[in-house]
Amino acid sequence: MDAVPESALTLAPDEPSPPGNPPRPRADWAGPVAAFTVLAGTLTSLIGISWDIEWHVDVGPDTFFTLSHLLLYSGSALAGVASLVMVLRSTFAQRAGRSTGRSVGGAPVRVFGGTFTAPLGYLISGTGAALFLMYGLVDLWWHSLYGFDAVLNSPPHVALFISISLTMVGSITVFAAAREQLWGRIGQVVSTPVLITFCPLTTYAFQGVSQTIDPQLAGNIFFSVCLLITGALTLRRRGIALSIAAVLGVMQLFLWWFSPWAAKWYAGYVGLPLRDNLMDAAPVLPSGIPMFMLGVAVVIEALLLLGRKQNWSGRWMPQAVGAVGGVLVSLSMLLQTSLVSGGGGGGGGGGGPMGQSGTSASTLLTDAVLGLAIGTLAGYLGSRFAVLLRLNSTVTDQEDSLTR
Repeated sequence: MDAVPESALTLAPDEPSPPGNPPRPRADWAGPVAAFTVLAGTLTSLIGISWDIEWHVDVGPDTFFTLSHLLLYSGSALAGVASLVMVLRSTFAQRAGRSTGRSVGGAPVRVFGGTFTAPLGYLISGTGAALFLMYGLVDLWWHSLYGFDAVLNSPPHVALFISISLTMVGSITVFAAAREQLWGRIGQVVSTPVLITFCPLTTYAFQGVSQTIDPQLAGNIFFSVCLLITGALTLRRRGIALSIAAVLGVMQLFLWWFSPWAAKWYAGYVGLPLRDNLMDAAPVLPSGIPMFMLGVAVVIEALLLLGRKQNWSGRWMPQAVGAVGGVLVSLSMLLQTSLVSGGGGGGGGGGGPMGQSGTSASTLLTDAVLGLAIGTLAGYLGSRFAVLLRLNSTVTDQEDSLTR
């Protein structure tokens, strides 16, 4: 990682098109169809998990066989089948002496001693889908032992969350490999907010570990800042961070409406009552999504633009941008918790969507320091992830600057 060129971490200046530059090959129809099928699978899983969480809150524990679980598993199955088809397609093409090109899923990877040739993105998404279905069987066994579900942080659930997140990472990798094409850029702008929304769920595994740091807050800071910076530095176009934040806001609004509606509708459909003490509380998953990301994205865009004009060093600029973004996300989540739950909360006392604690100077300081530290790390890793995603494509930095 230390040998990564500094130019790969910053926005490239505009350059005139060199004479005689040969046109880049375009992917065939199978590329975008498979990529958006994987994306549709991850979106289906995201909707399913939001519905399932709201069911637990509004109705109560459930069994393995519910409609929300069916939606959750269908999403992974859809992404897995699409990934498998593209792996087999790449394998057959390689055996026939042909190449599908890196724009279709990324660099080819030899699997099982060369038995299969898998595009990197589809290898990641397919592995995540396969693991999800495997851990689904473990969850079914868990239900057979302990009955109803009551918590999110059971071992099978955490494994399922990580598996879905891996499929979402594969989706981003697939679209980043086709970043020179419009459908690739659109896909990455949409797939990135899906991962921002879902990844903090894995932090439920750390609930109760620390009384000082709220793991859900830490997860929101890290994943939102890291993935915003990754998207901006991968596509290297103005407005990418803003576009990602805007799509994230649309997802939040949809889930805010859909999750409680679906839980209440399904309860009525199967003849189950809602909880007696149910209050008009905000839906859990949507209220945990950072709702001020557009403002954070504006600042990140401004800093990246300033860094481009001032030729700031790519060795420290991502960390600086991440640090500022981390502080903004942390403090905005404190405000968000106060607005949603009616009380302040944060790293100093359980600042997730369900937590409430008084907002004090020490809470503000603790959250700011937490955002600074995690944001700096997120900026560093986000820039490295962007380098890896760009290297997974056949487009050079100079060629990419010509299409901006």
